[in-house]
Amino acid sequence: MDPAPDRLRPVLAGLVTALVGFTSSFAVVLAGLRAVGATPDQAASGLLALCVTQGAGILWLTWRHRTPLTLAWSTPGAALLVSTGAVTGGWPAAVGAFCVVGALVLLTALWPRLGDLVAAIPAPIAQAMLAGVLLTLCLAPVRSLVATPLLVAPVVLTWLVLLRVAPRWAAPAALAVTLAVVGYEAVDGGTLAWSDAVPRLDLTTPALSWQAVVGLAVPLYVVTMASQNVPGVAVMASFGYRVPWREAMTVTGLATLAGATAGGHAINLAAISAALAAGPEAHPDPRRRWVAAHTAGWAYLVLAVGSAGLAALVAAAPAGLVEAAAGLALVGTLGAAVVGAVAEPRGREAAVVTFLVAASGTVVAGVGAAFWAILAGLAVHAVLTARRRPAGAPAEPPREPSTASPPPPTTSEREASPRGGTSARPWHTA
Repeated sequence: MDPAPDRLRPVLAGLVTALVGFTSSFAVVLAGLRAVGATPDQAASGLLALCVTQGAGILWLTWRHRTPLTLAWSTPGAALLVSTGAVTGGWPAAVGAFCVVGALVLLTALWPRLGDLVAAIPAPIAQAMLAGVLLTLCLAPVRSLVATPLLVAPVVLTWLVLLRVAPRWAAPAALAVTLAVVGYEAVDGGTLAWSDAVPRLDLTTPALSWQAVVGLAVPLYVVTMASQNVPGVAVMASFGYRVPWREAMTVTGLATLAGATAGGHAINLAAISAALAAGPEAHPDPRRRWVAAHTAGWAYLVLAVGSAGLAALVAAAPAGLVEAAAGLALVGTLGAAVVGAVAEPRGREAAVVTFLVAASGTVVAGVGAAFWAILAGLAVHAVLTARRRPAGAPAEPPREPSTASPPPPTTSEREASPRGGTSARPWHTA
């Protein structure tokens, strides 16, 4: 039997996974839900629904497969909500868009071709759209520091110091300082009541508007798949684990559908926080690391109980303060997206156009900038990559079918480890 410290190690790792995942981005979620029309109570309900559905999904997947599979809410998707703002049809239409996202994720599990369509979007364009979406929120610390320096400066300094000595805790610590300031002012001013801390679901009947479906649901699905689900598979493969793709998409699709009417926007595979439960820090024995993820699932259910109180604190915060902390939490993600968008010189113009359109916040025909950014980027990419044939040159004759053996698979196409790894297109696996 393992000694007690080894038995507790994955449990502690699971608690850290949940705490880091929750505290580093729940403010982004609340800001996103408020931006698309949710009231403070509806935003609190959405956070509660996300905690419960992702916690239940983690418990199911880890118990069934004994692998450290962790789920998360779509943080880039929440940032997308901030940049999109109110949609035609208001909050019910936004809830309808969340339902459409869940249906699309579920369809991805049932119809692998849909995953191919997402993968066909060039990675620089997908990263550029994400960078443009994040830019709005990442500018909040700068603007808030100028507007209210006495309130925001301690938050920024806390983030900077922790970024130097303990990067993992930089965003949670900055948010903790933010909530401490807000809590002191709210209690002193009598603006909070104990009833605000009672968790409750606020269900909304979904409505469908084509503007919300095209301008919110489609970009939210794309950014969730490209920035969360596919990287999540890659992170797990790097530690020697194979993700049961179809079942994972089924669980996350159903979880998104289950939480949508309560305000939850999207559930997906964890990417960055997945390493906390799947890495060797969780346990030296890879067969024991599933306990870390399983513990994280229970921890999210516990955090759900306190979600209403945190949402009430955020709602009572001075304008721009919580957005500043949320923007600091996304600086690293923005940096990675920018690098991914412009790292390759070829096609850089298409990525830059995508970024500019997404960052512009332009709304055309009631459809937000993220959708138009994808179209603009794909259009520029198509023009720049179109093959040109000199005038008068004969068309290329059809090639004879090759009888040679196909080339050996690349490293990304081979299974990553004896445990299974993943293929370059994970949606083609069972």
